[in-house]
Amino acid sequence: MSVECKDLSSEEFERYSRQIPVIGCEGQLRLKKSRVLVVGAGGLGSAVLYYLVAAGVGEVVFIDDGVVELSNLQRQVLYTTEDIGEPKVLVAEKRLRALNPHVKLIPVKATVTEDVLEKYVREVDVVVDALDNWETRFILDKVAWRYWKPLVHAGVGEYYGQLTVVKRGVTPCLRCLFKGVESGGRGRVVVLATTPGLLGLLEVNEVFKILLGVGEPLYNKILVFNGRKPSLDIIEVKVSECRDVCED
Repeated sequence: MSVECKDLSSEEFERYSRQIPVIGCEGQLRLKKSRVLVVGAGGLGSAVLYYLVAAGVGEVVFIDDGVVELSNLQRQVLYTTEDIGEPKVLVAEKRLRALNPHVKLIPVKATVTEDVLEKYVREVDVVVDALDNWETRFILDKVAWRYWKPLVHAGVGEYYGQLTVVKRGVTPCLRCLFKGVESGGRGRVVVLATTPGLLGLLEVNEVFKILLGVGEPLYNKILVFNGRKPSLDIIEVKVSECRDVCED
């Protein structure tokens, strides 16, 4: 084993041997020392959680108050028919622990509120929005902004999705970027099975870029996915009048 990898066990070195040549031992150790909060353990969250844990992020906190339902199984790949009626975070913890015992998992079965988020956001390096409604997203955005934490956002519906990264001091807040979006409803999201999986993986890619300090995170850019064409387009964001929204 390389001297640079002395802080990895031989089992960890073999486990991550296909990505260490890409990110180096230093990069793998940075992942191991990182803490990520994932809010939502549904379609987006299933993909996000699986790949964060598989890649060796050291500590993953995840919050959801739901139980597994039959209609989830079309896209929420952490769960099976046998899990119906069980709390999502507890089922996810079991599956993820079996996947990678080296990762510290902190499942939180709770409704997402500002008070709950206050407890966890301040302790992590990156926050991931894996939610399915704007009302809760804007609460998450507010708390992440308060503590200067990068927020990786994705939203999906039908064949479509969008992705961006919010960082105080660099970008407008999510509330300003999407201030025309109705935040009051929590209607049932309809979506093709693959759409949240694809956008969830793109969220993880943004997390890795932030944690590793490589590449160009989607700051001041919105990636728009259209699965019908298919296409990926990048929209440049130029918003200057956000202070009243973001500092509220």
